[in-house]
Amino acid sequence: MSTYQDTLDYLYAKLPMYNRIGAAAIKNNLDNTLAICSFLGNPEKKYPCIHIAGTNGKGSSSHMLASIFQAAGYKTGLYTSPHLYDFRERIKVNGQMCPETFVTNFTNKVKPLIEAIEPSFFEITVGMAFDYFEQEQCDIAIIETGLGGRLDSTNVIQPILSLITNIGWDHMALLGNTLPAIAAEKAGIIKEKTPIVISEVIAETKDIFIGTASKLNAPIYFAEDFLQFKSFTNHWTTAHFEYDQISIDCDLPGKYQYKNIRGVLQCVHLLKKMGWKLDDTHVTRGLQQIKATTGLMGRWECIQESPKLFLDVAHNEHGMHALLEQLSTLQYQQLHIITGMVKDKDVDAVLGLLPKDALYYFSNAHIPRAMPAIELAEKAHILGIQGTIYENVNEAIEAANKNAHSNDLIIVMGSIFLVAEVSRPT
Repeated sequence: MSTYQDTLDYLYAKLPMYNRIGAAAIKNNLDNTLAICSFLGNPEKKYPCIHIAGTNGKGSSSHMLASIFQAAGYKTGLYTSPHLYDFRERIKVNGQMCPETFVTNFTNKVKPLIEAIEPSFFEITVGMAFDYFEQEQCDIAIIETGLGGRLDSTNVIQPILSLITNIGWDHMALLGNTLPAIAAEKAGIIKEKTPIVISEVIAETKDIFIGTASKLNAPIYFAEDFLQFKSFTNHWTTAHFEYDQISIDCDLPGKYQYKNIRGVLQCVHLLKKMGWKLDDTHVTRGLQQIKATTGLMGRWECIQESPKLFLDVAHNEHGMHALLEQLSTLQYQQLHIITGMVKDKDVDAVLGLLPKDALYYFSNAHIPRAMPAIELAEKAHILGIQGTIYENVNEAIEAANKNAHSNDLIIVMGSIFLVAEVSRPT
């Protein structure tokens, strides 16, 4: 393959991709990932890693930690998924995406192995990230799980610290139909004698984490035991978080971020004890400039000022509760919701939470997993939500802009793949 586009076409065509086809792309063991790592000379063992799992918040928490490490001057690798606009968003060093030439050269290098073992898209992407972080001689790599934990392709690493953000209802077909079952899958990232931080805990899952940590002699820290949340002030694109011992300004202004911030602060406390030089100014600067430092997009992201237009990748019941909590802290006239979802989510649960007094615009991403907008509108209608159907998300945005007054609020939400199709202002 000679060009970057040729490479992407090959990867998308050759490898099963969960984003597009769903559960059929998931492998139920780590054999392929281990084979890829072995082929590459086990790059994942050449630098320290932090491993992050959770139903919601793992992406935000990963970017928070990366931003803090970068503020402290460490060369920081960051692996996250899925991407919004460019495949290379998944693999960054100091906020910069890996070069197109690296993706092409890597794929050419591993092509014989791809042909031999037929790995998934995610398995190859994980190997690509590990290889890039070694090539770049990273001081630290922040590794976000894709799905679950125990059988996630990233779970071949031996981290210096693990973080589980929370447990909620998502991917039940793959992870289990009870919260303890889902928690047990996420707890699969806990490693022998390796500290584990839990950002948010609920009664149904606490014993799962304690039991797993105990079996592995892993010190466990529940962040809420160390830092009490006091208050939140929303400034639309930034927010102020007050805890009993510290005040934080953050450019991820969702109120729900207080739980993620608390988990990240507990991680920083433990990392300092390990000898990492992360002082208060690094934490302050890191959390104030997450988007600029790491390139994070799609988390309560404002792309238009009048009327205000926000993108948010909330797509499950837990995420919707968080988004509604965010809305309750803001002043606006009329709410316009542009939404599309994928078929394998609990669509009815999400729709059931949506405010009945908003104006709705239904669309769908152009991937096989997407629920057709007409089907989503029919489900919404049964629940008392009326709206108009649009062929694509940008037509829906255009319609909302025509309908909205300057002090209205427009939100695009429901699927990361719908958000990915938004034409962003240049």
